[in-house]
Amino acid sequence: MAYVDEDGSSGSGDDVNMLDGQKRQAGVSASGGRKRGRKATGDAIVDAMMQIAAASKMRANAIMKNEDRFSISKCINVLDEMQDTPISGDDIDLELDEMELVAAAAGYYYYSSLTKPQSSRCLSPRRCEFMTEVLNGHDGFCREMLRMDRHVFLKLCGILRQRAMLRDTAGVMIEEQLAMFLNVIGHNERNRVIQERFQHSGETISRHFNNVLKAIKSLSREFLQPPQHTTSPEILNDARFYPYFKDCIGVIDGMQIPANVPAKDQSRFRNKKGILSQNVLAACTFDLQFVFIYPGWEGSVTDSRVLRAVLDDPDQNFPQIPQGKYYLVDQGYLNTEGFIAPFQGVRYQPYEYRGVNQLPRNAKELFNHRHCFLRNTILRSFNVLKSRFPILKLAPQYSFQIQRDIVIAACVLHNFIRREERNDWLFSSIGGKLVDELSDPDELPDVQLLSSMQEQIAFSLRESVSASMFDDFLNKWDEW
Repeated sequence: MAYVDEDGSSGSGDDVNMLDGQKRQAGVSASGGRKRGRKATGDAIVDAMMQIAAASKMRANAIMKNEDRFSISKCINVLDEMQDTPISGDDIDLELDEMELVAAAAGYYYYSSLTKPQSSRCLSPRRCEFMTEVLNGHDGFCREMLRMDRHVFLKLCGILRQRAMLRDTAGVMIEEQLAMFLNVIGHNERNRVIQERFQHSGETISRHFNNVLKAIKSLSREFLQPPQHTTSPEILNDARFYPYFKDCIGVIDGMQIPANVPAKDQSRFRNKKGILSQNVLAACTFDLQFVFIYPGWEGSVTDSRVLRAVLDDPDQNFPQIPQGKYYLVDQGYLNTEGFIAPFQGVRYQPYEYRGVNQLPRNAKELFNHRHCFLRNTILRSFNVLKSRFPILKLAPQYSFQIQRDIVIAACVLHNFIRREERNDWLFSSIGGKLVDELSDPDELPDVQLLSSMQEQIAFSLRESVSASMFDDFLNKWDEW
């Protein structure tokens, strides 16, 4: 795989005049006004350039004999130097105007670059060494730099290339574009550091970062899918949770992401800890995959208010909750139809069940204890997400719209990795550990107008599940 020094541009134009021997012939397109495909146009241009180069071989050799880098000004200078040179009958084709000479030199130079080994196209050995080491070196180095396994990275590059969501340019192939993006969000690196690492200009890096961000975000509909309506294997295969939570389809919670906002907006984005942040509503399955992400809310807004705003706005496309199914939520949300919260005023966190008070004393405590273990799924998902992409731990110096899009793109990549590599090192090491969370006595749901029927359905379900669970706990004592 080869990499050249600077980003190139491509384009198409009208058919050029080509020389055949000593006669000038106009190249006429057989297809008339019909548009060419990009590849066909490129092939026609290359063919025309090589024919011009062949007809002007003597001049092109004169330009290239000093082995300096090709430039248009050098072509013109050579033309000026050759104007007083006597022209023999064999060299009658030297009577060309300046533009034809430039085209001949360009064609020869381009033809020469095509016939050389690919490695000679890399004008920056440092860049070649970095990408070569990432793609062909030790697996650990690839994971560290790209935040995913090599085969997952190449699979993603293939998807982006096949669907034409990104394109290779003369200077930066898709693999390098994606690698630059992952280096930024995976290490929270500044543009200057990426310039040094990849040997590109700041403008080139910025442009490709935005292109990749847009491409990854556009995959959100495919990789942020509604949860399955069947019982999750994580519940089905665990006697602590089945059959009590057999109708639970996922977990919902808010995630605070540090934000960089203008001074006039800072009071709204300052959360209760005094940190400027955006409140991100997230829903995930017990497989640690996100099914819904809604970033951009001010950090001062409560989780329950964000959820209510999403449910009241059909344009947000929150996944429809089937009849009888529900998500688990924490005590910051109301216990209502479709969303089951723990019992208020009852110990809940894992650390509260350690030591001499280890065993639950009643049905509410047992329910809260198991509810907490299942709800911990989304905390582990957040942990993996932020560990893989540390840019989510600090406020990046981007516009707020870009900050929002980075959250969505990170969640898309999170799901893609989970699907492609079940043994991913971060999911295995971090995703399997219980996350301790300190209780917040001030975290109470907003008072909202709900129908008594919605509240009654949720209340009855929670009471029924807790009673059945505690009865089995007293009589079986297998596992709690």
